[in-house]
Amino acid sequence: MQAAFYEFLQNNIHTKVIICEDDKEADLLAQVSNFQSYKTFVLPDFRAEFGDDLRSFSKELFEICRVLDSYYKEKEKKKILISPIATLLHKLPGESNLKNYYIYKNEKFDFLKFKEQIEYLGYEFVDIVQDKAEVSIRGDVIDIFCINKEKPIRISFFADEIESIREFDINTQKSIPYELQELEICPFLNSFSKEEYENFNKKLENFQSQTLINDIHSLGFWCIDNFFDYLSLDFISIKPLYIDDKDLNFINEKIIPEPKNFKDLQSSYTKDFFVFHQNKKIKALARNEALFKQLELDFKNIVFEKSDLRINIISKDEIILSLNKKERKEVKRKSSLILDELKNGDFVVHQDYGVGKFLGLEMIQVSGAKKEFVAIAYQNQDKLLLPVENLYLIDKYLGSSGFIPTLDRLGKMNFAKLKEKLKAKLLVIATQIVNLAAKRALIKPKDIKVDFALQAQFVSKAGFSYTKDQNKVCAEILEDFENNKIMDRLLSADVGFGKTEVAMNAIFAVVKSGFSAFFFVPTTLLSYQHFKTLKKRFNEFNIAVFKLDRFTSAKEKKDILTKLKEQKPCVVIGTHTLLNVECENLALIIVDEEHKFGVKQKEKLKEISKNSHLLSMSATPIPRSLNQALSSIKSYSTLQTPPEERLDVRTFVKEKNEVLIKEAIMRELRRRGQIFYIHNHIASIQECKEYLLNIVKNLRILILHSKIDSKTQEEEILKFEDKQYDLLLCTSIVESGIDLANVNTILVEKADYFGMADLHQLRGRVGRSNKQGYCYYLIENKENVSKDALKRLVSLESNSFLGSGSILAYHDLEIRGGGNLLGVDQSGHIEQIGYSLYLKMLEDELNALTKNESIEEDKLDLRLSINAFLNNELISEDRLRLELYRRLSKCQSVSEVYEIQGEIEDRFGKLDIYTKQFLELIMIKILAYKRYKSITSYEMNIQLTKKDGSKELIKASSKDDDDVIYALLNYLRKNEN
Repeated sequence: MQAAFYEFLQNNIHTKVIICEDDKEADLLAQVSNFQSYKTFVLPDFRAEFGDDLRSFSKELFEICRVLDSYYKEKEKKKILISPIATLLHKLPGESNLKNYYIYKNEKFDFLKFKEQIEYLGYEFVDIVQDKAEVSIRGDVIDIFCINKEKPIRISFFADEIESIREFDINTQKSIPYELQELEICPFLNSFSKEEYENFNKKLENFQSQTLINDIHSLGFWCIDNFFDYLSLDFISIKPLYIDDKDLNFINEKIIPEPKNFKDLQSSYTKDFFVFHQNKKIKALARNEALFKQLELDFKNIVFEKSDLRINIISKDEIILSLNKKERKEVKRKSSLILDELKNGDFVVHQDYGVGKFLGLEMIQVSGAKKEFVAIAYQNQDKLLLPVENLYLIDKYLGSSGFIPTLDRLGKMNFAKLKEKLKAKLLVIATQIVNLAAKRALIKPKDIKVDFALQAQFVSKAGFSYTKDQNKVCAEILEDFENNKIMDRLLSADVGFGKTEVAMNAIFAVVKSGFSAFFFVPTTLLSYQHFKTLKKRFNEFNIAVFKLDRFTSAKEKKDILTKLKEQKPCVVIGTHTLLNVECENLALIIVDEEHKFGVKQKEKLKEISKNSHLLSMSATPIPRSLNQALSSIKSYSTLQTPPEERLDVRTFVKEKNEVLIKEAIMRELRRRGQIFYIHNHIASIQECKEYLLNIVKNLRILILHSKIDSKTQEEEILKFEDKQYDLLLCTSIVESGIDLANVNTILVEKADYFGMADLHQLRGRVGRSNKQGYCYYLIENKENVSKDALKRLVSLESNSFLGSGSILAYHDLEIRGGGNLLGVDQSGHIEQIGYSLYLKMLEDELNALTKNESIEEDKLDLRLSINAFLNNELISEDRLRLELYRRLSKCQSVSEVYEIQGEIEDRFGKLDIYTKQFLELIMIKILAYKRYKSITSYEMNIQLTKKDGSKELIKASSKDDDDVIYALLNYLRKNEN
């Protein structure tokens, strides 16, 4: 394909548009046109059908506007537009649609005009900017993420003059100190005049569709009439193209001719290659000289050119080749600023008072001074008011999904007693963990000799290039083997990010050193899947792979045991059946999803793995604090880069209806795939089956739920894997580790009843291979869904990127992952205090044992009659204030407070007096909590009570708030040392 395009461009004069099949081809073609110094513009592959909800295509639409905007700005005559066919079958924004709006630093600024204008450009008003085409106006600060910019922009004002225009970082929300003089804003889809905008909105309202929210982001593209048809330009296609039920003859009449001199070149560039071709003229492209130098070539016929391009073609007397690999797109995590969006009515756990219900923020006057409190409801309508500076004492309640805790009673000592009981239990668990680690540290493991040349050969045969993370973890494991310490490593990674490949790397080294490895999995489905994978991968390196589970025949079992007795190096994959097998020669144990094994089986695992290297793998991450507490005991690695071929899952939120369900199921069946359908109610699951059969006749449906015994479940799932069924109808049982590459559509009924974390995990079950995954969240009736729930669901549509573990879900998962890792499930107490407090207490015990740190927390009772709170005129959104309160309450040093102060000024504008005083209050707390247990003030008198009960008195120069604060801060700083 590159060869044909290369020759075509050598004598092309007038073609403006090149058509190809998909993104991959467009990328290959762009390499060639860039190489021949064409200004190249590549459109994304946009595959929406008329009337689709476009929020799940937002990435493509932003890209289309950005690319076309720069295409029209480019004055160079030698320019070319490359596009996948699906995109060009739609009319797209033309030059007249993409009129930019300009802001200059030295001009007067009209807020009202700007607000109106931005709306006419199709931007959406939000409270915190996280994606393109969003804008947020707060006091004298405007944040805007222009479609034509890589980073969002913050404009700050003094009255109606622009003080500064800067980029800011989407993750920290802090601005980058480089001043811009002007800003050009590219419209989203169209730049409307007032009249056009009104007509457009009428059209939007009357547009018949299934979407939940009719706005420019979900349906705008279908409602604009004056787009341009790019197929009216002079175009040519790289090859004949076909799309179901579309007539593309007019395109297939104009195909680039076959190349006469050049051919595409596919080869690995070794020394032999260059020896073989030493009488041709060779141009080698590489993004740096090191790549070229490592080939150690001293031929006269090779010219090195520094370039990022990837073009590989050959003719009878010349070669152009590239040593570059395609760079992976780094996954960008969305801002982690709003972590646990506490919503009113959520359950929270207070470290001293137990489980209550969060009622929101309340402003209350205490002895003449205004302060903000968090209100929490307990049993018998009792209410606790927690000063916001102590917000670190509460955490969102997380129990096992679906469990509703009972509220605790204030004043009763029940919760304190429960905590004491639990503490004793935790001490036992922590001591066990530490002792086991100490025992293992004394063992001398089997001597594994790593042959690095052979390892490299194994890696090169994977059929794909490793991600940066995979390389790193493999190196860490081999290093563990080399330095003769016994390994205990936990590897966590999203499903499909390549954990098994890392495990195979370790197994390879062990077996090639003459030892055996055991690979434990919790279900027969997994043992069957891993067995297939390992067998295929190890085949050409003649490594013996066996499987041992309840489907293994007696004869096979006998063979395996004989081989193990004879100490033949091999790898055995198995479920708990494998726990009773002895093996002298065992050097490595791998455990997949350890938390899914029962208590007895876990004990047995510990027993077996006493003398071997241990690698545990899990799809749930663990919290960083826990990782630190365990650092002297376990090593921890993660894989966060998705594999090259993976696509984001297209997500739709829709009202449930038969047409939609039929279309989703039929689309999957047409491409010979299978479907998950989640119906989270066992009693009515049979009716649901009949409902589905009514929509699609002859659908082969398998029903699974927790009431079906595990043996039947496993057998049926194997049949499903074998494609004997089309659709798996189940309760949310599927979120736990059923990994089937052929299932790429999931439909979730009553999605508004699930938590964010669950929805995210369910979606992660599809799109595991290089096929496009589809996820439909269905709701019964949008009229009955609260506005907040709608917003949350819609945010999932545009937030479908990989590895995103959308921050909120990610946090839930981490905490659950931490619980799983430590075998929390045996403890009945966990439900009453929630995972997060449980883990915190456990971390304290572990730190006390391994690092001799004391657990006693210093608490300070601050009762100063001063007005101090984050002013809601400065920060109007409750959730943003809560988040800042939470972060401030966790600050350990004064410099952290200053850092947050800088951030608040940057994001929200100049601080008012109350906000400033609140920040000073936090500084007082930090300076005092180690030495004092309480500080109170009345008018100008301040009393500080020390830990031993003795008191110190100081006087401020007046009873004004700022004087009281000044006197106290001064006194504390003087006595700090």
